[in-house]
This record gives sequence, C-alpha cells and structure tokens, in this order.
Amino acid sequence: MTYLQMVNDVLIRLRENQVSSVAESTYSQLIGKFCNDSRRQCEDAWNWDALSQTLTLTTVAGTTTYTLTGSGIRQRDITVNDSSNQATLRNVPIQWIVNQQQLSTVQSGQPVYYAWNGTNGTDSRVEVYPTPDGAYSLQFNMTIPQVNLTADADIITIPSEPVVMGAYARALAERGEDGGLASSEAYGLFKSILADYISLEKERFTEYDSFVAV
Repeated sequence: MTYLQMVNDVLIRLRENQVSSVAESTYSQLIGKFCNDSRRQCEDAWNWDALSQTLTLTTVAGTTTYTLTGSGIRQRDITVNDSSNQATLRNVPIQWIVNQQQLSTVQSGQPVYYAWNGTNGTDSRVEVYPTPDGAYSLQFNMTIPQVNLTADADIITIPSEPVVMGAYARALAERGEDGGLASSEAYGLFKSILADYISLEKERFTEYDSFVAV
C-alpha cells in the first residue's frame, strides 16, 4: 500500500473526501503524520521479517570506527558475521573497547568485538576491536525500521492494516467524538489487529516455536 492510499483509507473511515496527494490539504498532511506515527509504533512492536536487512561493511587497515550507511538509528536484533573468516563478532560495551584502546597496547588483527558508538545524525557508527589490519567483510544482519514516508508513491513495508487503524484512532482522538467510533474503541481494534498480524507472522518461523529460560 502506498503512502497516499493509506492516507485516503484513513480519510474514508473519517467520512472525509479523498485527496490526490498527501500534500493537498493541511488535514491530509496531518493524517500523513498520524500514518507515520502509527507505522513507527507498529515497527517497534515486532521484528518484522519485511524489515530484515544485511548491510556489508568492509574494514580498512588502521581504522576502528565506521559509519554503517543505511542502518539508521533505530536498528535492533543484530548479529555481525565476518564472512572473510567465517566468524561471528561479539557485542561488548563501548567503554570496554575504549579501555582496550586507551589503557593497554592496542592490538591489530581480525576484528572480534564490536560496539555501537554514536551516530552521524542519520546512521549509526560502529567501533570494532582489535584494530583491523586489513580488509574484512563484516555482514550486519538486523532489523532496520523504515524511514518516514514522504512521497505519495512511497510503499510501506510492514502490514498496512494495523498502521491504518492506528492512524485512524489518532485522528479520532485529535478531533474528538463525532458520532462515529470512539477513539478508545478504535485504539482497541488497532491493538487487536496488530496482535493478530504479529501472531500470523510468528507462525512462519520455527525459532518462535518454543521459549527457553536463560
């Protein structure tokens, strides 16, 4: 579903006229904001398969800090594999790496550890240790939420129905009761639909068949 289609879906539920562009009126722009707010809430509720990405970072000898282009600043569910050596990097606190760099003789070699180290405002920076002594191909497998929908033709990657219902509940709360469905009821429907979609996706993956106490 496109950004424009989502906005019009919400407008229809509000008994408002459809628009030919999200930017057509101040109200359609507001509904667009609600759609993005609802999308972020839905994305944060589950590690959706549609948001799974693998980003490749190639190290440079002597460089320990890298900006992971495309990672954003809300990434999660992360594993990092060194495909050059068929090894998995271990996540450690950034202070541990800083201590290794500042309080002991800095080691060079194959990266074994990684830690997130701030952002450039758009994407996250990652620190690796030991300091790479050459080019290693690091594969970052993670869930990366979608950036804000802005263009009419932008397509949402997660299921659209819970996003639309979340935006609808927000719109009802914003303008008050108008003889239609109460915003609290709409929000209850949103939560129920979101839970249903999470349950349906969970059934597709064997890793969610059982849970083990740790």
